Amino acid sequence: MWTHVEPLHAITYFHPRARAAHEAIGLRGYWRGYFAGRAAPLGPVDAAPVIAAFFTFAPPMVSRALPAVWQLASPEEALRSRLTGAVQALAELTYELPEDHLAEAAELLEVAAVAADTAGRVLGAANAALPRGDYPLARLWQAATTLREHRGDGHVAALVAAGLDPVETLAFRVAGGQPAEHLLGRGWTPEQWDAARGRLVARGWLTADGAPTEVGRSGFRAVEAATDLAAARPWQALGPDRADRLCELLDPVARACHTILPPDNPIGLPALHS
Repeated sequence: MWTHVEPLHAITYFHPRARAAHEAIGLRGYWRGYFAGRAAPLGPVDAAPVIAAFFTFAPPMVSRALPAVWQLASPEEALRSRLTGAVQALAELTYELPEDHLAEAAELLEVAAVAADTAGRVLGAANAALPRGDYPLARLWQAATTLREHRGDGHVAALVAAGLDPVETLAFRVAGGQPAEHLLGRGWTPEQWDAARGRLVARGWLTADGAPTEVGRSGFRAVEAATDLAAARPWQALGPDRADRLCELLDPVARACHTILPPDNPIGLPALHS
């Protein structure tokens, strides 16, 4: 389900229409739009809660964006621009699909989103509290975003429980094959990257030359399993028959969204199988 839901949310980071919508309200530059759009459900927050909730960004990088972005656009304006850009992007990508197809997908995805347990999940809860969209594409994107952030909150909790800090998490992903250029731009210094790799070597997750060990691979598989378990309740509420139907409905939408996602995207989202 993650591979079918995540692409719907991710267009807000990669589609030109989504970025143009942020720029239209004064959020020029990729990271201003990113931090304002993603943090907007929390209100006009300072950097500290965003550093905690987003997890993988270095504190100085977040502090350069927040709270300064709220002088350019209010959280309410950022919410409107991110939804406008996402709907415009989805409309461009799904224009060949009948409206009843999109409406049915939105209805089922909303059932799952409503069932998402938000206790202890800051970003999931903030998105779940937003008003329901007026049109199928708005409803579809918002439900996908709620479920995406719900899953992400659980993933952060699993990483914390495994004793991994943000830069160690990124360093292990790079060691495992994630392209470094997508993850190095999150504000950590070369010294912090080196120190993180050293800590991973000391705990037996990386070899001395920086390759993942079986201990490390096993540990990270456990993190992924914990993430999936924590994300399961919405799909259990939907049930297997409706989940299968939703997967069928989302498949052409997710494939269309994949056409604008970088093949080696920083989310680690794999291509859908044929």
